[in-house]
Amino acid sequence: MSDDAYDIRKTHFTSDVGPELDGKEVVLAGWVENIRKLGGIKFIILRDKEGQSQITIPKSNSKLFDEVDNLGKEYVIQVRGTVKKIEKAPQGAEIIPKEIKILNTAISPLPLDPSGKVDANLDTQLDNRVLDIRRPEKTAIFIIRHETANAIREFLIKKGFTEINTPKIIASASEGGADLFPISYYEKEAFLSQSAQLYKEQMSSVFEKVFEIAPCYRAELSRTVRHLSEVYAVDVEVAFNDYEDVMNLLEELICHLFKHIKKNCSKELMALNRELAVPKKPFPRYTYTDIVEKLQKEGVGINWGEDISTQAYRKLGELLEGAYFILDWPTAGKPFYILPRKDDPKLCESFDFMYGWLEMASGGTRIHKKDMLIKRLEEQKLEPTSFSFHLKTFDWGMPPHAGWGLGLDRLVMILTGSENIRECVLYPRDRDRLTP
Repeated sequence: MSDDAYDIRKTHFTSDVGPELDGKEVVLAGWVENIRKLGGIKFIILRDKEGQSQITIPKSNSKLFDEVDNLGKEYVIQVRGTVKKIEKAPQGAEIIPKEIKILNTAISPLPLDPSGKVDANLDTQLDNRVLDIRRPEKTAIFIIRHETANAIREFLIKKGFTEINTPKIIASASEGGADLFPISYYEKEAFLSQSAQLYKEQMSSVFEKVFEIAPCYRAELSRTVRHLSEVYAVDVEVAFNDYEDVMNLLEELICHLFKHIKKNCSKELMALNRELAVPKKPFPRYTYTDIVEKLQKEGVGINWGEDISTQAYRKLGELLEGAYFILDWPTAGKPFYILPRKDDPKLCESFDFMYGWLEMASGGTRIHKKDMLIKRLEEQKLEPTSFSFHLKTFDWGMPPHAGWGLGLDRLVMILTGSENIRECVLYPRDRDRLTP
């Protein structure tokens, strides 16, 4: 066993090692998952990003047999050896080593068990995130997250969308309100962006169909299982569309995504013990008024015009399973850029996309007339001059447009069956957590 690794390259991943390679020499590298002794044989379970392989050291190989005792869990090693076909081994093959190199060591005891056999509370997991994510069920969550973002991007591009990148340092609130993070920006005060909203609206007047997958920041004083201060959103905006059109687009995307994850992440879903049911189109559509009446019948204290509380959403999750829309919300409670309905201006062309009790997305038809937009800003006690950079683009021919913002982190929660949004974010940021 040597620690002077002159060539750290490997020829195969663990997933490549099977009975078809019987007799071939391979070089693997990864982490020591476990070490076992059974009579005159010692076993190393080697883990890499693809899975595990069994390294078998018989006592007859006295040098390596004795030196296995120098290894510890999570040591990084390189193994050169011969594949041997054996039915009882993982993937039907094991490796008889000729050489084992220690590339790096790990402390003992570790702050948590990366095999997942010993439970750790969420704070311990997040404090030791890199080690935590080595647990098979945690790795699975982030493979699914990767596949989710990739599938969304491919779906939208095939639909003719252009991906854009909008600034995350801004001079004024994207949507109004006070839930902003102020920052020092040279000699000025600036803010972290709440959303891509105004910029994606502007870009719809150029590319017509745009999207972005990026972070946004909300200084909400929340400590819940569904809120974070830094979240990733899938933002979409489409010219010459209204809220019905973009609801249909979102519905199609969700069905496509669930099918994609079910097909392409079966191993990860199995690691999570997750049965994923693909929603059926069309998703049920309830008006805000319908929902208020349902909740009132269940004894939930809510008056028409009020926002829906967490308690009320929990009740909705008991009444309505799976995917559905809530549309035609009161205009007064929605952002200034949402278009009031012509037939009843106290309602607006807006929607929330729900999955059980969890709000996943919100969207609607946008105001594309400058005078109406100024009026709505003033109604919400916002100063139009603070939005002059946005308002002037309406002088250059702004088309009718609509869009939505979908929470990627919450979407991964649903796909993976996670109970806390922090489990679905590599390094979550909330009211209490700024490290690691």
